[in-house]
Amino acid sequence: MSPDERPEPPHATDELGTLTGFLEFLRATLAWKTDGLDEAGLRATLPPSDMTLGGMLHHLAFVEDYWFGCRLAGEQPAPPWDAVDWDADPDWDWHAPATLDAATVRERWTAAVERSRRLLAEILADGDLGTLERREPARVSVRYVLTHMIEEYARHAGHADLLRQSIDGLVGE
Repeated sequence: MSPDERPEPPHATDELGTLTGFLEFLRATLAWKTDGLDEAGLRATLPPSDMTLGGMLHHLAFVEDYWFGCRLAGEQPAPPWDAVDWDADPDWDWHAPATLDAATVRERWTAAVERSRRLLAEILADGDLGTLERREPARVSVRYVLTHMIEEYARHAGHADLLRQSIDGLVGE
């Protein structure tokens, strides 16, 4: 993927279009920043941090599942998140890619994003941005989750810029 292939957020639309437009742009940015990297590239660090692009993709797959699946839709965690011993390793989502192949890491992220899109569409079919999560007690709205996901991806997109440049010199917005 090239930066030109990313979906530009709409400049004049409603609130839902703006929020989902920015989220899709940031998802595509992460895909671009991790595109073409093998296991070594996805496992590379930029000391003193131990953060990796593979860990970031895997973490964001978990975040997608948690916020759209567990919180908004009220579902149980999807595999592999449902079988993780989070007490043994609270950062398992970041650490697991050290032993996974690149295809598995990308597949988990892609599947989580696709599931999030589907769940959001289902929730919005009967509601709006003010619809509260199905998990009890309901505390957050669809609007909150979309805004949080934009923040999450934007923060990690900045990290991805630094990591990718240190791996092979790729720079760009």
